[in-house]
Amino acid sequence: MFRRRESVPFSFVAEADRFRSNVTPPPRQRASRSQLAGRSLVGLTLIAGFAGSLLFGLPALDTERTPSHSQTSEASQRR
Repeated sequence: MFRRRESVPFSFVAEADRFRSNVTPPPRQRASRSQLAGRSLVGLTLIAGFAGSLLFGLPALDTERTPSHSQTSEASQRR
């Protein structure tokens, strides 16, 4: 029996399963010390920012504490 392949609009898609490249990519360059130091400094800055936002944000989200002073206007005090 003769099998007919369906037509593919792009020939490279049809040939992609048969084609294998024998060209190897060049090896990756290692990062220099200054690049590693810069990356670690950016990482530490981000971590410090998250820690600082938690440090200052969690007390504001605490629902168990009641404010030590109540905010009332002078108009409501003179009634």
